[in-house]
Amino acid sequence: MSKIDIGINESNRIEIAEGLKSLLADSYTLYLQTHNFHWNVTGPQFRELHLMFEEHYTELAIAVDDIAERIRTLGVAAPGTYQAFAKLSSIKEVDGVPEANEMVSLLLKGHEAVVKTCRGVLKLAQDADDESTSALVGDRMRIHEKTAWMLRATK
Repeated sequence: MSKIDIGINESNRIEIAEGLKSLLADSYTLYLQTHNFHWNVTGPQFRELHLMFEEHYTELAIAVDDIAERIRTLGVAAPGTYQAFAKLSSIKEVDGVPEANEMVSLLLKGHEAVVKTCRGVLKLAQDADDESTSALVGDRMRIHEKTAWMLRATK
């Protein structure tokens, strides 16, 4: 691959990409958790939660691709294994199948965790004048904050 000359020095590109790797891992872990809960939710709110979780994991599926492609744009390999995601993610896997209300609580915590990861990456991108990453991460943060609000409202 030829040299990358997009106005962001190499050390900043690598630092931002490392932050994006954590965001990718959080997003992918949350995607898997949301999809799992979509398949396994039961109870009086089944239809509402089943459909809401589907909306959330569908949005996250697009997001993980966007984040991974930004990492590649910065000249760094994107992680793509469960092992790598487990090391990088601030969201822990859930054993078993929780009750519906617990699913909502876990997803709420997951979206809030992603917002916090976004804030860290956003600072790195802003400090390096990386408007493309800043825009991507800002959009992700807004979506996760709104999703957290919606999950909070179901409780």
